Amino acid sequence: MSQAAASSATPRPGLRPARPPLYTPQQRARRDASVWTLIQGVLAPLQFLVFLISLALVLRFLATGQGEQAATASVVVKTLTLYTIMVTGCIWEKVVFDRWLFAPAFYWEDMFSMAVLALHTAYVVAWFTGWLGTMQQMWLALAAYASYAVNATQFILELRAARLDSAARPA
Repeated sequence: MSQAAASSATPRPGLRPARPPLYTPQQRARRDASVWTLIQGVLAPLQFLVFLISLALVLRFLATGQGEQAATASVVVKTLTLYTIMVTGCIWEKVVFDRWLFAPAFYWEDMFSMAVLALHTAYVVAWFTGWLGTMQQMWLALAAYASYAVNATQFILELRAARLDSAARPA
């Protein structure tokens, strides 16, 4: 094997192996043509805004004991927003990747989304049934919010990588 062939076959230290593109050309075309892409683009920042407001209300309640109803209502609204973006996200994945969920491009993000949904759902169940006291419910909400923050970061990093990949590839 020649020196050039050996060096191209062996990854150089510090360089990551090339990742496959997030979208095939056909998937990119479906993504760009779908109304669900726009819906996701509107819902994602809306959900983040609801998250920030609710987080502030929950933290205020935990710190002062004031605003229990506002904090509780905000977590329920955040959970409904999460379910909305999850359902529309499944439709988007079906349109773009022909899978309702767990498309290879977003497999780990979708897997972690299940934990996010479980924690938010546990909060709603605890609130509705009185399973936990109010303080414990709010701590559960914070755990759900921490998982949401991790999941949102996963999606942002994946989409950023796709944008960088798209910019690096010739048209």
